[in-house]
Amino acid sequence: MLHSFSADWLTAEAALGLGFYLGFTGPLTYKKAGDLRAIAARVPLDRVLIETDAPFLAPHPFRGQRNEPAYVRPVAERLAEVRGPAERGGRDHQCPCAQRRAEPPMGPIDQPTGPTDPLNTVHHRPPMLSILIVNWNVRDLLRDCLGSIARGRGELEVEVIVVDSASADGSAAMVAAEFPWVTLLPQAENVGFPRGNNIALARARGDFLLLLNPDTVVLDDALPVLVAYLQAHPDVGAVGPQLLNPDGSVQSSRRRFPTLATGFLESTWLEGLAPGVLRRYYALDLPDDATADVEWLVGAGIMIPRAVYERVGGLDEGYFMYSEELDWCRRIVAGGWRVVYHPAARVVHHVGKSSEQAVTARHINFQRAKLRYFRKYHGRAATAILRLFLLGNYAWQLALEAVKGALGSQPELRRQRVRAYRDVLRSGLRPAGY
Repeated sequence: MLHSFSADWLTAEAALGLGFYLGFTGPLTYKKAGDLRAIAARVPLDRVLIETDAPFLAPHPFRGQRNEPAYVRPVAERLAEVRGPAERGGRDHQCPCAQRRAEPPMGPIDQPTGPTDPLNTVHHRPPMLSILIVNWNVRDLLRDCLGSIARGRGELEVEVIVVDSASADGSAAMVAAEFPWVTLLPQAENVGFPRGNNIALARARGDFLLLLNPDTVVLDDALPVLVAYLQAHPDVGAVGPQLLNPDGSVQSSRRRFPTLATGFLESTWLEGLAPGVLRRYYALDLPDDATADVEWLVGAGIMIPRAVYERVGGLDEGYFMYSEELDWCRRIVAGGWRVVYHPAARVVHHVGKSSEQAVTARHINFQRAKLRYFRKYHGRAATAILRLFLLGNYAWQLALEAVKGALGSQPELRRQRVRAYRDVLRSGLRPAGY
């Protein structure tokens, strides 16, 4: 029985080699949770016995927050599996320690896996990489994405977590039937991209965390290349691959932080008036084939070390879709880390396959997310002016489409756009989360 596993690991290791168990009692403090996490990486959890009345994490001494899900939840879930009947309050169960003399010494950590487990996920130590996918109604693309992960993981120990946002196309059933090695977390509603990723992040156990869109295909050795880059550059807080269109052309995926001028120019009728502003924003001065420091990355593929996540936290759930990765990267940079575009890793991205299913919602979510970002980082007054400008932009677009339709130019298309722009105006375009 050890009060702190790290206090006397040599003794514990010798005992495990003889077939004994490690016992743990008392409240699960931050220090002891760290010990448990280290042990979980080295021994089978079925040889760790837990009896604690306080399965929570004491306040973090550096952040002043309790119950950090990035650290506690995977530990607590794995401990619950070990405790079994004891977790439900029973006292009559037989302690496995009573059987230890009849058991052989501890075997190897990794266990053989069958063909249904191509990622070798049946093992006791945490994976090197957790891949987190939030899916909404793109079943066939998700199938291709998961297949590419299985082919491209190399020698990495990988876990894949799919959060399905109440898809109506059978996505969840497809994953359960065809990819049993994937951790599937079906939701009762469309939870949005930030919240969906946070759900997955809370379950992830890997040393590195990859947010990956379901409409992507991982090419060649992109996964081990990104992991190796982060291992070799501890000052990097986020790295992204080169994104490619389905035809093989390079997709814009790296950015600099937007200025207030960017807010007025991007995706508005003023876009062509100041090309230099958007050229800087889209980092068009950087070569496509060279690794470069940037300020933020498109969220279709972003990998970060676990230590960074534990410092900056997850995505801001005030966003529903769009700008959440911009916000995340800004917090990572503010924490002192670099953000890097690394084209040696390549991923095909079918842009907007989820959002194109709801065009009006896409307009609303995009602009409300933009306004949330400017409210957070540029203040209320600037955001109010930008909001009025955007509403005016949509009113102008509505009038223009109505005139074109009245003149007989593609009347059905014009009617669709008029309806969409009218709904955008009715929404009021208030900053998301405010």
